[in-house]
Amino acid sequence: MSTNLAMSNYLRAVADDTQSDVLPEREQDVRIAEEPSTCPFCYGTGMEVVTGKGARRCRCRTEDQKKKLIEAAHIPRRHERCRFPNYYPTPGNNSQLLALTYSHQLVRDYPAIDRGSLLMGPCGVGKTHLAAAILHGLAEKGVSGLFYEFGVLLKEIQNSYDPVSQTSEFKVLVPIFEAEVLILDELGASKPTDWVRDTMMQIINTRYNDKKLTILTTNYQDGRRTDRDETLEDRIGVRLRSRIYEMCKTVIVEGEDYRKKFDN
Repeated sequence: MSTNLAMSNYLRAVADDTQSDVLPEREQDVRIAEEPSTCPFCYGTGMEVVTGKGARRCRCRTEDQKKKLIEAAHIPRRHERCRFPNYYPTPGNNSQLLALTYSHQLVRDYPAIDRGSLLMGPCGVGKTHLAAAILHGLAEKGVSGLFYEFGVLLKEIQNSYDPVSQTSEFKVLVPIFEAEVLILDELGASKPTDWVRDTMMQIINTRYNDKKLTILTTNYQDGRRTDRDETLEDRIGVRLRSRIYEMCKTVIVEGEDYRKKFDN
């Protein structure tokens, strides 16, 4: 009955508009511009009736929520269109296909999962694309998240020590600690000083203890291909790497740097 009443009100509003032809043309334009658009599914009530199933939250409200979640996640503009459907594994590259499959399953099964993921591999194989796609996929389910590039986060924390910045380390770190899902991109990219390692241990250990889902990407491997190579453990320390083993499933992504094609 409430839907019929809403429909009746909507129809009456349309009927009233038929009298607008007595107004001057310029006034008609103003009046039409001021009228709010009404959702054809819920007629502004926020609840959509599904035949044979009952009422549910209207799709217009759901889309608004998704948009707000994505905006709040602070995904960089370069990655804001990254989704699972537009991640294209190189033909014959099983590691990329498996990484895509695992990332998709993570979104599908959330929150009934115990571990996040560590996407590990060389530059240009789509690790950040998959991480951003995970955030988009979770937003579809109404799950909030936060994206941070490792170096940018450290810079924000360092800037918080400047009294002119009007921020504090606590203010920067609280959203990182409390984010339902955290994407930390380019782990290990910054010079591994004691301060960097201590800061990362504080972040990872807090989320570890609170069982918060964390998705990490890194260009550093666990093994050395040459004597000059640094491992992830070299960059972040033994204790932190140990925590991440338990927090995140290591997903190896291999392949050629796709960015090289831009020079062809």
